[in-house]
Amino acid sequence: MLSRRDFLKLSALVTASAALSSCAPIYRRIAGDLPAVPWTPLDANDFLALNRLTFGPRVEERARFAEIGLQAFIEEQLAFEAIDDFDCDILLRPFKTLSMDANEIEGVTNQLFDGYDRERPIRELRQATLLRQIYSKRQLYEVMVEFWSDHFNIFIEKEPLFYLKTVDDREVIRKHALGNFRDLVWASAHSPAMLVYLDNHVNEKSHPNENYARELMELHTLSVNGGYTQNDVMELARCLTGWTVKEHFWFGEFTFNKDLHDEGAKNVLGLAIQPNGQSEAEKVIERLVTHPSTAHFIATKLTRRFIADEPPQAIVEKAAQTFLDTNGDIKSVLRVILLDGLPLAQPKYKRPANFIASALRLTNAHTEGALEDYFIRMGQPYFGMPTPDGYPDVSAPWESNLMPRWQFAFELMRNEIGGTKNNLNHLLDIASTGILQDDVDSLTSLLLGAPLERFERDGLIASVHSADAAPEETLQILAAGILASPAFQWR
Repeated sequence: MLSRRDFLKLSALVTASAALSSCAPIYRRIAGDLPAVPWTPLDANDFLALNRLTFGPRVEERARFAEIGLQAFIEEQLAFEAIDDFDCDILLRPFKTLSMDANEIEGVTNQLFDGYDRERPIRELRQATLLRQIYSKRQLYEVMVEFWSDHFNIFIEKEPLFYLKTVDDREVIRKHALGNFRDLVWASAHSPAMLVYLDNHVNEKSHPNENYARELMELHTLSVNGGYTQNDVMELARCLTGWTVKEHFWFGEFTFNKDLHDEGAKNVLGLAIQPNGQSEAEKVIERLVTHPSTAHFIATKLTRRFIADEPPQAIVEKAAQTFLDTNGDIKSVLRVILLDGLPLAQPKYKRPANFIASALRLTNAHTEGALEDYFIRMGQPYFGMPTPDGYPDVSAPWESNLMPRWQFAFELMRNEIGGTKNNLNHLLDIASTGILQDDVDSLTSLLLGAPLERFERDGLIASVHSADAAPEETLQILAAGILASPAFQWR
C-alpha cells in the first residue's frame, strides 16, 4: 500500500504526462475523430455537446444521448418539467429555508439579542445549488439557472441579502430560467434582493440613486453599448423612485412607496412617460426587454456560454432574430444556439463550479455538498461575486489558480473529503474486462471522452508499477492524475 505522499507523487506524474498536459482528447477533436470508447460509444463532438448541456455527462446520460441523438436529447432537456427529479428533491429536503419566504427566513435566523444566524440560509442555498448541479436529471435547466444567476448576479454577503437571496433564487431565477426573458426581467426588477443589492431600496425623490437603473440597462438588458445615455439612466432612476422593500412586518416584501416617488414627467429612450406611479418604470421595462440591443446582448452571452469565448457571429445574429420573433422565448433561442452552434463549439476552460461538479458526477461520488472551502480556494463560491457583472464566462481568468484543483482531485480520489465519497471503483467494475489496459481505456474514456494512445497508456501504467503501487491502486492513482490534469480542465 502506498503512503499518501507516494500517492500524490505518482498522481502528479500522471498529471504531468505529455498526453494529458497537451489536452490530447480536446485537441484531437479539433483535428478529427477520436478512437472508439468502451463506454456507450460517443464521438468527440457528442462528448463535447454533452459537456455543454450538463455539468459533466454521467454514463446514463451518455447512453440516453446515444439512443436518441442530439436533437431529441436537447428537446428532452428543454421539457424539464416532464423529467422526474424526485431523487434530487429528496436530497434537498433537509434544507428548510429553501421553501421559506423572506419573512420566515428572517424569523428563524433572528437570535434576538445575539443577532442573526446569517450562515444557515447561505449555507443551505449553496449546498442545494451544488447538489442540484450534481444530482438533478434536469441538467440543461441547471446549466441555465447558473447562467441567469451570473446575468442577474447578487452578492449574498451584503446585508440583508442572507434572507432575501433564497427567495430571488426560487422565484426569479429558477422560476423563469427556461421561460420568457420578459418575465425574468420583470421578476428580477420586483425582487427585493435585487433592489437591495443595487441600492434601489434607498432611491427616493429627494436623493435619487441611479445604481439599479444603470445596471438594468447596462448588464440586464441593452448592454453597455446598447444605445442609452446618462440622461436615460437618470430618467429611469426617477421612474424607479419609491420601489423599495418592507423593513417592518413582512420583512423582505416588495413595496411601492408613493411618498418617495418623483411625480414629474420623464423621458427614457425617447419614450415619454406621464406621472403614473409604479407603472412608469414597468412601462420602461416593457420597452427594454423587446429592444434589438437586448436581443443581441442576450444572444451573444448565451452563445459565449454554450459555444465559444469568441461566439460565432452568424449564430449570434440568428439567435437574436429568434429572440425578437418569439418575444424573448428562451427555449426557442437556445434551440438555435445549440442545434446550429454546437458543431462549431470550441474548448472552454471549466470554471471552478463546473470542475468540481464534473469530477463528482463522473466518479459517481456521494456528497453532502458541504464543499464551500474548495469553492472559495478556487475563487467561485456560489453567489459570492461582489460586482454585478457576475463571474467571468471566458477561459483566461480561471487558468492560473490550479493548485486547489489538484488538491481537490487527490483528496476526492483518496476519499479524504468529509461527507464525500467517490464510487469510481464500483463504476469501473461494471465495465471491467479484468485486463488492466482495457480498464485504463475505460477510465480515460469516462473522464476525457476517449482512450489515450496505446503507447501513452502503457507508459503511464509502467510508471505507476515501477513505484511498487499495488494493482488495486493503479486505477485510483491514474484517476486522480487525470482529474488534476490540464486535459480535464477543459470541456
